[in-house]
Amino acid sequence: MGRSLSLAAYHALSRRRAPPDRGPVSPRPKGELVWLHAASADRLPAVDALGRRLQLQRDHLNILVTAEDGGAAALVRTTDPQPEIFETLTSDHPAANEAFLDHWRPDLCLWAGGILLPNLLTAARSRGIPMLLFDVNAADFQIRSHGWLPDLLRASLNCFDTVMVTGARSRDTARRVGLPEAKLQMSEPLCSSPMPPLCADSDLAQVTADLAARPAWLVAHARGSEADDILRAHRYALRLLHRLLLIVAAASPQDAAALAVRLGRSGLRVADWDAGEGIEDNVQVVLARDGDDLGLWYRLAPLTFVGGTLAGPGTTGNPLDAAALGSALLCGPYRQGQADAWNRLFAAGAARAVSDGDALGEAVVELIAPDTAAAMALAGWETVTEGAGLVDQLGEMVQDLLDRRGASHAGT
Repeated sequence: MGRSLSLAAYHALSRRRAPPDRGPVSPRPKGELVWLHAASADRLPAVDALGRRLQLQRDHLNILVTAEDGGAAALVRTTDPQPEIFETLTSDHPAANEAFLDHWRPDLCLWAGGILLPNLLTAARSRGIPMLLFDVNAADFQIRSHGWLPDLLRASLNCFDTVMVTGARSRDTARRVGLPEAKLQMSEPLCSSPMPPLCADSDLAQVTADLAARPAWLVAHARGSEADDILRAHRYALRLLHRLLLIVAAASPQDAAALAVRLGRSGLRVADWDAGEGIEDNVQVVLARDGDDLGLWYRLAPLTFVGGTLAGPGTTGNPLDAAALGSALLCGPYRQGQADAWNRLFAAGAARAVSDGDALGEAVVELIAPDTAAAMALAGWETVTEGAGLVDQLGEMVQDLLDRRGASHAGT
């Protein structure tokens, strides 16, 4: 690829600024490392989920997730689970890029979104790193505002082996700037694809028998500070649904302790799941002190309220896990770290938001009805499977590229 005049000018201008201080950096793990970059903060959850799926497909694969600042670091702090290795890219300075690539030595780069860093991309290309650009739409197919450097976009796009665009407008833009047709593909948009928790078939069969067709709702990732709202909602629902069972899965050991105290004083009949107490017919609440059995509870409960969303700022669980396992969704007003997932579920009619314990109780009574819960669950499943084709396609491409690159090229 010939060096463009615009790229040379951009590179020279970038060097005139002082390089940023990267701060402390995690050590590079041994073995193959795939670098995933989210060009916008709202792509981070889906990019991280893609990385986890790639790790399931290839043994001992390391994933590095990066993003430009723009709120990305704050978003990562409120995401559960968090990326194993995450670095914020604060500059496109050539010296910072060389230090980044020297340290991580990625075997492959997958770049999500069309907001590009020309110096970093050309430095990676010069090292022979295979590079894929995907999830590019018309809105973000740009390089900041460098309109006075006319061929900078073309030079940056040509760093990639494959460019996957999501619509006709972004495809036309790529063609207009001169991207070779052989590099261009149409694809689905990137959507977060969950890996829902598992459960033992024997446990599912046993608890299903214990419930004996009783209606049940779940509070997942429950906070101790939400206990009063949860209890108020359940008491309201019990007045109309006398056999209704509440399952409370605590967000942490500290929350479990606080919930146990509050439930113990509630006057309701509570079974401590982790102490081996069974779900008898007279039990009104089951307390699970951690999230180890969420795969079981999601499969049993047709309706799930995601805890942490009433309590205020902090990490919240991924609602797509519950949706993937057939549960309708409820949440409070605090959805930081999972806003994109919730917006997708709201748009599909798979979730509803409530403001407090009173509204939660009313929603439980309305949505626990089998027909209503089933319709929401179906909408949730359809939402979860959006973008599955792209994830599968990327997985196959990653496997092929890493296999071709060979063990002799993998970082150690």
